Amino acid sequence: MCPSSLKFFRGHFNTSVSPSATVRYFDINPEDEDQQPTVIESLCMNCYENGSTRLLFTKIPFFKEIIISSFTCPHCNWTNTEIQSAGRIQEQGVLYTLQVKTKEDMNREVVKSDSASTRIPQLDFEIPAFTQKGSLSTIEGLLDRAVAGLEQDQPIRKATDPAVAEKIEEFIERLKKLKKVEEEFTLIIDDPSGNSFIENPSAPQKDTALTVTHYKRTPEHNAVLGIEEEEDDRKPVNDLDTMRNEVLVFNTNCPECNAPANTNMKLVQIPHFKEVIIMATNCDSCRHRTNEVKSGGATEELGTRITLHLTDPSDMSRDLLKSETCSVLIPELEFELGMAALGGKFTTLEGLLKDIKDLIVSKNPFMCGDSSTADRAGKLELFGQKIDKIIAGEMDVHVILDDPAGNSYLQNVYAPDPDPEMKIEKYTRTFEQNEDLGLNDMKTEGYAEK
Repeated sequence: MCPSSLKFFRGHFNTSVSPSATVRYFDINPEDEDQQPTVIESLCMNCYENGSTRLLFTKIPFFKEIIISSFTCPHCNWTNTEIQSAGRIQEQGVLYTLQVKTKEDMNREVVKSDSASTRIPQLDFEIPAFTQKGSLSTIEGLLDRAVAGLEQDQPIRKATDPAVAEKIEEFIERLKKLKKVEEEFTLIIDDPSGNSFIENPSAPQKDTALTVTHYKRTPEHNAVLGIEEEEDDRKPVNDLDTMRNEVLVFNTNCPECNAPANTNMKLVQIPHFKEVIIMATNCDSCRHRTNEVKSGGATEELGTRITLHLTDPSDMSRDLLKSETCSVLIPELEFELGMAALGGKFTTLEGLLKDIKDLIVSKNPFMCGDSSTADRAGKLELFGQKIDKIIAGEMDVHVILDDPAGNSYLQNVYAPDPDPEMKIEKYTRTFEQNEDLGLNDMKTEGYAEK
């Protein structure tokens, strides 16, 4: 969006009222004739004649509301397209690390927000956060955009500083060679807002070339994003018996419609396991419900791997606690759900499988619109059918809960006797797992010594 139309947009929607209160956001639907963009006359920054900016207020899964803008100038034919997040900032930041090995990887679709930074370590190349507007593109498109940005002022550089221009020209050639994938390289997208995304073309199977890491933002990240941490002036509750017997209520905002809502928190003792904290949010405005489970204790000394062989439909009713650090594997489907993908949950095995199906099939952003292909949709539909068969007890599979922190649980229906169909293993965490949990830099002994 050109600066003049951006100023118009902010002046009409951001300075007086909230965008969500003025603008209605529609689901992406190419067959909806009523979903028309808003057209604003705006100044072209290339020829300074009047052009037009089209604004489309829409929603896509995982990224909530977005604003798609497209500027065109009929006088000089200059065009510009951008994508801006209009939804809430996610609770955690996200770091994508992609090993680009083939030309097919260049076609992966990417949603890059304006708060995301992009790095290619092999070239010591970085695009800092907030230097580019958000975009919906591909890996090749990101490289093309970087090349275009470097080539923009090359004629002036060649006239004023030929030496610098020559070095930049050499660097541009190196970027262009990356598009041919003559050698492998690493692409890293770090977004503290959590609103960026890189496509997994082999979904629902695990992508061996792509690593997704969710992390807690630092105070510096919050300052850059304009988030102010509220200070809690209430006195801390020290009486654990009171916490066990009472449901604590505190004010928050609905993650869907951002309306004021209440979150209930309760400390619960799970039999034959440990204490956990269950938090539930109910929104009276949009009827959205969400629940989250946190471990009430410390990180265990050993990791836990729970393997359950499903032999009867009654296994679906087993209680299950999945912590944020727990991965879920179904070897027979070659499926792995990484850490933090569904957050912490206290549910049943059937509830977990339904959540997995919704995440992979129903809420997949690449299942709708131009991003969808018949082959990809067929694979995901087949995966959903297999999940349904598992729930109905028509498939012989194993479900594995792998939690390096040791804070996940699956009900033993034979307790206190051993469960013949369930295997619980304790293992020593690797250095990488300790690093993910933030334990390598944590000093727990002698910290009070001077």
